[in-house]
Amino acid sequence: MIENLEQLVRDEAQTAIINNAAVPNEQNEVAIQAASSSIFDTLKSQLATGNVAEIANIFNTGEAAADSPVVQQASSNLTDKLSAFGINAETAKGIGAAIIPVILGKLANKTNDPNDSSFNIQDVLGKLAGGNDGKFDLSDVMGMFTGGNQNQSEDKPAEGGIADKLKDLFN
Repeated sequence: MIENLEQLVRDEAQTAIINNAAVPNEQNEVAIQAASSSIFDTLKSQLATGNVAEIANIFNTGEAAADSPVVQQASSNLTDKLSAFGINAETAKGIGAAIIPVILGKLANKTNDPNDSSFNIQDVLGKLAGGNDGKFDLSDVMGMFTGGNQNQSEDKPAEGGIADKLKDLFN
């Protein structure tokens, strides 16, 4: 999946990264990889913290609004990574604003397109949920609610999952 995501970034990176004089040519590939890993890491983080509604919204509508928490986090992650490579922070923010919403929208559209097999929503969710087999199944869903540990002892409650986060709302 990450290879396909990198190719999607590469397809969108021409103006924002490759033809950008503020990004040295020798850093083009690193910037492309940083963008794809920022998106992947953000989707994984958002899913792990229970922000499923925002992810579902993007995948259902095929659009990623600039004010979406998912877009904002991915852009921030990309800005941090590019800044670490010596790229000006304002330039890095501009790159994130230019490509992150477009790539997330295209990713969502590709997962919804029955004629496009480059991304399968179950495989994408499986990778994001951290399933060992790369598939998204009931144990992965349960892991989201229990913090990933389905083999808990009876007397010790699961921590770190969605259920743990929700319990604080009722106390």
